[in-house]
Amino acid sequence: MIGRSALYYEDYVLSIQYFNQAISAKPYLYEPWFFRGVAKYYLDDYAGAENDCTEAIQRNPYVVGIYELRGLCRIQQKKYDEAIADYNAALRYDPEGLNLWHNRALCRIQKKDFDGALMELDSMANRWSKNARIPAMKADAYIQMKDTTSAITALDKSLELDAYDGNTWAQRAIISLARSEWKESEQYLDKAIHLLPKHGGLYINRALARFNQNNLRGAMADYDAALDFEPNNFLGHYNRGLLRAQVGDDNRAILDFDFVLKLEPDNLMALYNRALLLEQTGDPRAAIRDYSKVIDQYPNFWTGLHQRAQCYRKLGMTKQAEQDEFRILKAQIDKRFGKQPRLSKKQMRKRSDEDIEKYNQLAVADEQESQQEYQSAWRGRVQNRRVDLDYMPMYVLSTEPKRSAVRTYVAFDRQVDSLNRTLPATRQLYIVCGESTIKDVSFYLQQDSITAVSLWLKAIVQAQQDSTDVPLMTAQLLENLTLAIQQAPGNAYLHYNRGNAYVRCIEFQHAVEDYTLAIQIDPYLAEAYYNRGLAKLALKQQAEAIKDLSKAGELGLYQAYSIIKRQQK
Repeated sequence: MIGRSALYYEDYVLSIQYFNQAISAKPYLYEPWFFRGVAKYYLDDYAGAENDCTEAIQRNPYVVGIYELRGLCRIQQKKYDEAIADYNAALRYDPEGLNLWHNRALCRIQKKDFDGALMELDSMANRWSKNARIPAMKADAYIQMKDTTSAITALDKSLELDAYDGNTWAQRAIISLARSEWKESEQYLDKAIHLLPKHGGLYINRALARFNQNNLRGAMADYDAALDFEPNNFLGHYNRGLLRAQVGDDNRAILDFDFVLKLEPDNLMALYNRALLLEQTGDPRAAIRDYSKVIDQYPNFWTGLHQRAQCYRKLGMTKQAEQDEFRILKAQIDKRFGKQPRLSKKQMRKRSDEDIEKYNQLAVADEQESQQEYQSAWRGRVQNRRVDLDYMPMYVLSTEPKRSAVRTYVAFDRQVDSLNRTLPATRQLYIVCGESTIKDVSFYLQQDSITAVSLWLKAIVQAQQDSTDVPLMTAQLLENLTLAIQQAPGNAYLHYNRGNAYVRCIEFQHAVEDYTLAIQIDPYLAEAYYNRGLAKLALKQQAEAIKDLSKAGELGLYQAYSIIKRQQK
């Protein structure tokens, strides 16, 4: 019940810890497995949620909601046939479940079974003739079949039934954008935005419609609004940067391209546009840096060579300028250079189009598809904190304990406990994952100079030293850890630490082997699952890596969910 309360308040990681306790106490109950699956689904751990649902179904195969949730998890993993099987099972127990029909039809659309989807949607229309989402789904199928006429008819039917669905207006706008009907698409998007005012993609699309009607001020306002709601939107920053450059707002245009390049450091279009702006604002050295990266990839990009030559001349670097100019002359290029062409309302490129000559064209999404939502009671926020792909640190001995607001795990080793029994209370050692706070290692080595604990202490000192000879230091670290393991082969933390040492050597397979040994000794060692997951990612074993990261998250390392989400994308 405490877990369900935490789940209600969207404290998903904490709720999982309570469900773990319930499962340990009574593993034959289906509800703890099911609700833990719900929490994992909220955290975008779809594989982990699917496994928990499977466990719940094995314990009680008659609960419709479990099949529904597992179907959603499988959809997110693009397992559409398996998701359809789940919805078939659920519909046996609840044949009037509209959400189940809805999701099964969308699965058929996703797997390009358009005939099957349309037949199913016709059956749904007979049962629920006043439901506006059914013709909207038909429209989605028709759009993917390139039958825009039928799609428009279906959308008109949907809007006749419900004129207050923003997604339907957005679908209608997508068709108009594809037909270059800019005025009509803007009108449809006006209505969609009125109903869905916080959807950044709608503003991005309306900006395109306004730009193509020469309404630059309106387009700029839409990009600003889109980025207020979705600060990391690539198209918003990229296109706003182009518009700002167009109206002479060069410094703020540079800021937009800086942001784009943080998202995609190798985006050559953004690099070239930033180079032009840096040159324009009087920073030729920085411009040369960006031009050079582009030219390295496109050595025959004569416009870029000409621009870089101009920057070299501004800096008095005549030799380098002449080399660039000679390359241009040698190719007998007869074009005018040095002037950035104005944006043309007929010039737009797909985002994936890498033709560098289109550097000055607005980018549009590769696929302008409507965003159909799967119907479910299991919707909620996900864990969106961004974390780096850093390994968890070694387990060390410290004079201060480490507490976690989520995990109840207490690290214990028999030899460390034996040593503590001989020490005063102020000198007690704790096993913690992180930095050691021991100030006087020599004191402990005097107490114990021959056991695995002393070798562990020496390894800690080595690991925390700064050294210019990293390979030698790592070799010594591995040697001490191996000697310690020979004395205490049942110490999970020593195997875990040696796994970390192997990671330093980029020996990921050896690291995986040591992490596996640590897990066999202590199946609750979350850091070992986490680091083994990262090592498996380095070995390109994505599916196995996600399983390990899911287990790490289940045991309380919530950082794992951010990595799972990125890997699934």
